[in-house]
Amino acid sequence: MTLDDLRVFVAVCRAGSLSAVARELDCTQSAVSQHVKRLERETGVTLLERQPRGVVPTHAGRVLWDAAADGIAGLDLALRRLGDLVNGDSGSVRVTTGGTTVRHFMSEAIVAFRQHHPKVNLEFQTETSSRSCFDALAADGLDLAWVTIGSPVRGIEQHPVVDLPWVLAVRADDPLASRTRIDAADLAGIRLIRLPQNSTSGARLDAAFAELGIRSSSDTSVADWDTALLLAELGLGHAIVPALPGWPVPGAARLLRLIPIPNLPPLAVGWAVRRWDALTPLARVFADAVASSCRERTSDAQRERHARPANTDQ
Repeated sequence: MTLDDLRVFVAVCRAGSLSAVARELDCTQSAVSQHVKRLERETGVTLLERQPRGVVPTHAGRVLWDAAADGIAGLDLALRRLGDLVNGDSGSVRVTTGGTTVRHFMSEAIVAFRQHHPKVNLEFQTETSSRSCFDALAADGLDLAWVTIGSPVRGIEQHPVVDLPWVLAVRADDPLASRTRIDAADLAGIRLIRLPQNSTSGARLDAAFAELGIRSSSDTSVADWDTALLLAELGLGHAIVPALPGWPVPGAARLLRLIPIPNLPPLAVGWAVRRWDALTPLARVFADAVASSCRERTSDAQRERHARPANTDQ
């Protein structure tokens, strides 16, 4: 049993496919299968069960998967920390997050971090959802994942940083544009630009609507919050989105209104890690810098919205 055997096995369990892992590792499917067979010979149990659309771990396989994933993650972190000790202030910080998150939550912190740590290698890996960020964090030796805080995930710690209130984005000429707040009753029957169904934020919004008894229609869906704003600005519907630090966004200052919706519970966002106390010193400094910047920018934005609650004009 080798570390490579365990790494390949964990990758197969995560992907649910021998061929997908073979493509990822640029090797043959037979080579991937040999790693798994070696583990099965040494453990004396069947670890994978073939299904019509791939493979899934057996009960024994899941036991090994959980243990191997935790062990490999801990070993990778230890090696990273040893590398930082050798390299001093020239280590690396690896982050996974959504495509637009860096601009909204991290831009100022990245600049400040780079000024204080010019030799550190910053790596950003883009994922499409919090779920895929969790998977990447568990599998790829990353330090940090910026996510929408959701249900507990095995082997992952979630640390909320800021709570984002929801706002309704409407065109300046919309009948609702003059409102200073939107109540639950105002949302009934409106045509929404829908957030991704597989996203944590979309699921949270759907749950809040169900609890409040709100029914809405939708004929447009988007992959991210920025696109929802753009389509709302074009008059293709109303968008309910979290009020992000850094908004109003370019192009939306004149034509769009962002109106608070106090009835909806805020959306928590923050860091996900495998073990907070095992982060490298550089990763901890970066995480703290982003958290501090987000809290400051969110407080500034909230003060501005209280001063001009329904208007994003400059």
